[in-house]
Amino acid sequence: MEWREEGILLSVRTHGENAAIIETFTPSHGRHAGIVRGGTSRRMAPILQPGAQLDLVWRARLEDHIGAYKVEPVRSRASASLGDRMALAGLNAVTALLLFSLPEREAHPYLYRRTEALLDLLGQGDIWPLAYLQWELALLEELGFGLDLSGCAVMGVQANDLSYVSPRSGRAVSRAGAGEWADRLLPLPPCLMGHGNASDSEIADGFRTTGHFLRNHLAPQLGNRPLPEARQRFVDRFAVSTTR
Repeated sequence: MEWREEGILLSVRTHGENAAIIETFTPSHGRHAGIVRGGTSRRMAPILQPGAQLDLVWRARLEDHIGAYKVEPVRSRASASLGDRMALAGLNAVTALLLFSLPEREAHPYLYRRTEALLDLLGQGDIWPLAYLQWELALLEELGFGLDLSGCAVMGVQANDLSYVSPRSGRAVSRAGAGEWADRLLPLPPCLMGHGNASDSEIADGFRTTGHFLRNHLAPQLGNRPLPEARQRFVDRFAVSTTR
């Protein structure tokens, strides 16, 4: 068995004396593991950094074997996160959520394209948090937990004052439709609906909403494991950065 494809490196762990087991995310083969011979060597270690874009050749005798990777660098994203704690936290959040949520060897080409585009924005602090928030929305959608922001769940019609999201159904609720239940609903900032730029407070509201669905809808379907701490560390770092 053999295939070749570009992919994003998600994780690296040592294997034996000088090999490494890596997990990658590719368009056609999804989250896929393999062994890199000499993966801990001086030549390979700088290449095998999470977030790196790699040219991958995977070979195995049988399809269900872990197999071995031959790896060549396409572009490194390490420089974008070196010395930038926000970028590093964001990169860690992306790779951790993909490792957490994606089933092995299941293709997700749309999510792959969104992830590649997001990681190419690393280091651009003025647009990264909003881009990351919209990526979390895409992740929920791809895995079957997308939000329905097309109209008001209560009024049953298109409304101009959509302001909340039902924590149970993921459907939008207008200000008029929320009534006395408003304090029990999640915020719906305009940026979640793709309405242009967003203030830091709107992005923070968006993280509260996507975080609820990641934690309370997605995670229970994956063995009820807790969300990766890397996601919360990024959100917390974003919150701290907005108060300076």
